[in-house]
Amino acid sequence: MMIGQFLNYLRYERNASPRTVRLYGESLHDFESYFKDKDSQLSWASVDADIIRDWMESMMDRGVMASTVNTRLSAVRSFFRFALSRGLVESDPSHALKGPKRQKPLPQFVRESEMDELLDFSDWSPTIYKEVCARTILVLFYETGMRCSELTGLNDTDVDYVNHQLKVTGKRDKQRLIPFGSEVERTLRDYQQRRDEEVRREDAGALFLSEKGRRLTYYQVYTCVRKYLSLVTTIKKRSPHVLRHTFATAMLNNGAGLESVRKLLGHESVATTEIYTHTTFDQLKRVYKDAHPRA
Repeated sequence: MMIGQFLNYLRYERNASPRTVRLYGESLHDFESYFKDKDSQLSWASVDADIIRDWMESMMDRGVMASTVNTRLSAVRSFFRFALSRGLVESDPSHALKGPKRQKPLPQFVRESEMDELLDFSDWSPTIYKEVCARTILVLFYETGMRCSELTGLNDTDVDYVNHQLKVTGKRDKQRLIPFGSEVERTLRDYQQRRDEEVRREDAGALFLSEKGRRLTYYQVYTCVRKYLSLVTTIKKRSPHVLRHTFATAMLNNGAGLESVRKLLGHESVATTEIYTHTTFDQLKRVYKDAHPRA
């Protein structure tokens, strides 16, 4: 009866969408069934905060996502505000309750074996400029962890072959130096030679140019990365930022310290970098489960 009154209030007075009315109705009926199962004498007027908290915990125990629990708690809060304003209950036991924190999704990354397959065994043509450019972009993302905006902003003068380092301009125009190894040097030199032979430059100084001689845009780089990652991985996200995650994960998996990875990525706080430790530990758990005979 009280739930029906509330849903009519949402429908006709608040002009809530049919979806909202349906979701709130399902949430309230679910809670009502829960507290009636615990004690048939309980009613909306007699439930307390502990009952609501138990209900939320039972959902979490069943594997219900934190976002769904929060939505259902929101429905109960709205219901009690309505019931209190109409004199249907004497107190609101939900007002001080906090929902569970939403888990931040772990960053997605491409496995090392998949990157090896893409960079080492794919049929790249050394004479087609577009392919040479694409492979260079992939190598640079994977071996430096730079952001897409940092890559598209690179100029030829930012490449220091003597000291084996790149000067990139990150967020808030902060500059940092990223070291690189022999593969990056070889790949970059081959790319620049092919570029200078085939592309008529329109953008003076830019490192990465389109076939028309203009500095590559974010969208062009994103499209390129997505196309080639699709050849080796089934993860949903296949963006340049995924390769940044891939770089960080590979570094940590192969013994790099958190502080070193922080500096390479250009994070201001190590707390930002720590999310990758969750990724590597999650991977470690999967390896353990697959490998241990009694796991």
